[in-house]
Formats: sequence, structure tokens, C-alpha cells
Amino acid sequence: MLKRFNRLYSSVPSSSSSALKDKLKEIIPLQRSKLTNLKKNYSNVKIDDITIGSIIGGMRGNQSMLWDGTTLSAIDGIKFKGLTIKQCQTFLPGKNGIFLPESMIWLLLTGSIPTKNETQSIILLFNEILQKQNNCLPEDVDLIMNKLPLTMHPMTQLSIGLECLSNNSSFAKLYRDGKINKKNYWDSTFDDSMILIANLPLLIGKIYSNIISNGKPLGKINNSMDWSYNICSMLGMNSNNDSINKNNLSNEQLNDFNNLMRLYLGIHVDHEGGNVSAHATHLVGSTLADPFLSYASGINGLAGPLHGLAAQEVVRFLINLEKDIKDINNNEIIENKIWELLNSNKVIPGYGHAVLRKPDPRFNAMLEFVEQRPKEFLNDSHIQLMQKLSNLVPSILLKQGKCNNPYPNVDAASGILFYHYGIKELLFFTVIFGCSRSIGPLIQLIWDRIYGLPIERPKSLDLKTLEKLSKSRIS
Repeated sequence: MLKRFNRLYSSVPSSSSSALKDKLKEIIPLQRSKLTNLKKNYSNVKIDDITIGSIIGGMRGNQSMLWDGTTLSAIDGIKFKGLTIKQCQTFLPGKNGIFLPESMIWLLLTGSIPTKNETQSIILLFNEILQKQNNCLPEDVDLIMNKLPLTMHPMTQLSIGLECLSNNSSFAKLYRDGKINKKNYWDSTFDDSMILIANLPLLIGKIYSNIISNGKPLGKINNSMDWSYNICSMLGMNSNNDSINKNNLSNEQLNDFNNLMRLYLGIHVDHEGGNVSAHATHLVGSTLADPFLSYASGINGLAGPLHGLAAQEVVRFLINLEKDIKDINNNEIIENKIWELLNSNKVIPGYGHAVLRKPDPRFNAMLEFVEQRPKEFLNDSHIQLMQKLSNLVPSILLKQGKCNNPYPNVDAASGILFYHYGIKELLFFTVIFGCSRSIGPLIQLIWDRIYGLPIERPKSLDLKTLEKLSKSRIS
């Protein structure tokens, strides 16, 4: 039985992937030559200093990774192959003024802005992968997911699901059988990565159904629609016979939720390589683990409360704050409550960022989504409070003087928007985050294999050595 599923999706459909692979094959020689030139002629060029503070401070800011897809500036925020979020909204193909995550896949993988047809080819690729699987998870994966405790944390379920998909890895099988050489590692890594991303609507739909409906399906795949639409369907958030419309939303609301999902997934695909989920994927991938195992490692990092759980913390904060202040239109009461929290050594969830020193462009994109739909959010006090806080909190944090970045980050808005439309299972928010974040690290993993990057192996130092180094520098 399992052999049948190995044949079922051991490689991606050649017709749909050919455009993207052909484009990659065009640019691979030049990119490899650039790396070879750097390695041969400039390996000894110093680009950064390593301090004791950086070693014991989480290596924050150390410039020590090759990451091609995105760059993060303290002032400009995230850029995708040099494009800001605003520019992505302008130039990348999309729906209803919101670029499609599929277009971001083409951009990050090739460095070029895709046409509508090129974006459509990725939509077609994902749907052909799913059609080969009869629009279901592979039987072995589904069997295991069905046996998981319904109370198991959603991120644990996601990690297990990804590791189960590894059973059918094309890269792992070719490597194990000795049928692949180093220069071609990228090809089957590409196939595995596309299969992983294509399967995420099914996988997270299964997890969500485990949470809210004892595993009973909430929707089905529509092979004529895009990735984000199918994710919404599998969460029970569509109609037209594709989904149960679990919250009885109007057609306009369902359309808006699809657009919200496209926006959220598109702007969360990558955030440089130093964050835990991206770095963990890169680190494990450097051992030549297959993409499923590599990204499962990233998901395990994303499950940590310091990385991927911020959106749910913001929702809890907004709900509790609204209960405490009673009147969200009274700025004085809100400001006094914020000061009360700060004076109690508590943080304001959704504010500040490890790198950014200006408002998060991703938050601005979410806020713009709200502002374009005033009637929809008119009676939602949580959304109104979120907007109100974005105007009040920065000045308070500046007065306090303990925060390098007092501005709202994307988590200040994302979770409460999902909550508004009826995704109220807070532990599930990070699963949606993990769905989006698959794209950037997996695309970089493909490029890691193209470049032939070695296994990552930094040197560690014990405390005694650091003490000796500190004394030697002083003397």
C-alpha cells in the first residue's frame, strides 16, 4: 500500500513545474559562479565582529548566514528580493488588490516578478499534486493523524504530520539509493518542497477538524482555486459546496476572509534567515535532511512562546483589556491602564520588535485591510481597541524610555482579525503562521542545495574561555 503512495507523489507533475524549473535552470549557473568567486577570492574578507555580549545574548545581529530571499532593515522593514510590501502589492499578481502567495514563491525562487500566467502555473502545480493524491492526505499520513489525541497541541500535530510526509520524500529516496549527485540535489529538494507546501491545506485542515469537530472534515479542495482559498475551505471558512461555512458568514465576509488569508500568508512567508524557524530549517537542512524533516524542525521552533505565539497573546490581552476598561472610547482610562501594566513590569503584547525601529510594514498592511472595510468592523470593539492602541501605546512607551521600538508589530493585528471572522481557537493561530512561513525557508533550502552549502558547524566556547578572553583583552 505504501509503495502505491510513493509512486503517487514522489515527484511533482512535470508539465506545471517546467516553467519554474526552466527559469531556475537559467539562473543557476550565474548564481553558482558568483558564489564560487566569493569563496575563491574573498573568503578572508572580514564582515563582522563577534563579541562576548553577542555570544551570550542570542547572537542577535551577528552577520553570519547566507539568505537570499529577504532582507530586514531596522528602518524599512522586510524586503522581498528588494521589494517592500507596498511594492509587492503593486507589482505581484493577486486578487482584489492583494498579491497571491504563489507569486511570492516565484519571486523568492527566481528573483523576478512573475506574470499572471507564471503565478497561475504554481496554482496549477499545487492542484495537480493534490489531484494525484485524490485531494487527500496520503493514506499513511492520514492514518497517523487520525490516531492523535484530539487534545494534542496543534503545533505538535503539525510537526508530526510533516514528519509523516517525509516517508515519501523523493530526495531522501534518491540519496538513499545512491541515484543522485551533489549538483542535482536541488531538483528533488524542489519537488519535495512543492509537495510539502501543496499539502499544507490538507494537513492544517485535518488539524483544525481534530480541534473543533472530532476530525470530521470541514471542507474540500477545489482544484480550480488558489492555495489560500483551499486553506480557507479546509478550515470551514468557505461556501459554494467547498466548505461548511462554520460561522454562517455572508458571501462578502467569506470573500474578505479569503483576502485576509492571502494577505496574511503573503506577508509572513519569510523574515530573513536568523529567526528560529528559518534558522532551524536551514540548520537541519544543512545535514541533507529532506525538506519535510527540515521544516518540521522549523515548526518545532515556531511553537516556542518566544517565537510564534505572540498573536494569540495579543488576542488574550485585547479581550482582557476591554473587560477592564469598559469604555474603549475613553483615552484617559486606556492610557492609565497601559501605565499600570508597565509599572507592574508587564509588557504590552504586539509592540516592539527585535530588529525594527519603525512601524512594522506588515502591521500597516493589516491595518489597511481593516480601514478598507469600515462597516465590517464597526461593531467589533476588539478591532476598535486594536486601532486605538496603535495610536496611544507608542507615545506611552517612548515616555517610559525602555523600548527601542515602541511601534506595533504584525501580531498586534493579525490574531484579532482571525478572531473577528470566527477562528477563535487561539492555539491554532501559529499553525496558520507555520503554513505561511514554509515558503521562505524551503525556497532557501532549495538554494542551499543549488549552492552546495556545507553542514553548519559553528565553534562553541565555555564560560571559562570567555572569562580568559575578557581578561586578555583588558590587559
